Amino acid sequence: MRTVNLGRRPYREVEEAMRRFTHARGDHGDDRGDADDDELWLVEHEPVFTQGLAGREAHVLAAGDIPVVRTDRGGQVTYHGPGQVVAYPLLDLKRRGYFVREYVFRLEQAVIDVLAGFGLTGHRVRTAPGVYVRLADPAGHAVLELNAGEPLRGLGKIAALGIKVSRHCTYHGVALNVAMDLEPFTRIDPCGYKGLVTVDLATLGVRCTWDEAAARLAEALVRRLA
Repeated sequence: MRTVNLGRRPYREVEEAMRRFTHARGDHGDDRGDADDDELWLVEHEPVFTQGLAGREAHVLAAGDIPVVRTDRGGQVTYHGPGQVVAYPLLDLKRRGYFVREYVFRLEQAVIDVLAGFGLTGHRVRTAPGVYVRLADPAGHAVLELNAGEPLRGLGKIAALGIKVSRHCTYHGVALNVAMDLEPFTRIDPCGYKGLVTVDLATLGVRCTWDEAAARLAEALVRRLA
């Protein structure tokens, strides 16, 4: 898998490029080459709210001067901005030999691996894709016990996930919060969950650059998506 660092780019530009890349490889039917055709794009976006296919307008509370872009990924609304590493794996799942559910699991596990490297414990929530930390004890290893009525109580979301699969090929991906202005998350119901707390590595006491976090996430994704 070839890794491409795009630097800081507007969201629309990168989304259009992902679609072109994915549709072009689909033009070859079942003859898509080998695993070297897969790519992993890393990018830091200009401020933008993105809505998934099922996104409800009610979850955008006060966009203000930040644009809201409709996309064809899954999920609800999220925010992308400076200080966040966004990773877009452009893979052929059929060739790699696993299905969408396992793909999502591997994306989340790559983020959990990165957090572990910083001394933090990431958690999955079955009904809410992404990666979370326990706010009261982000480094603790106790088993996560969820409240049936409020499964996200006491948790902070540190990585959002939204994907699209077209003819077995993936685009969109996962976003890891590194050192952001988190205020825009208060203008939405993050991922459709009212009152969900969003955190980044910096608020959890981890100091690292965007480049360092991007390199660690890329390494984890390449390993977990093999």
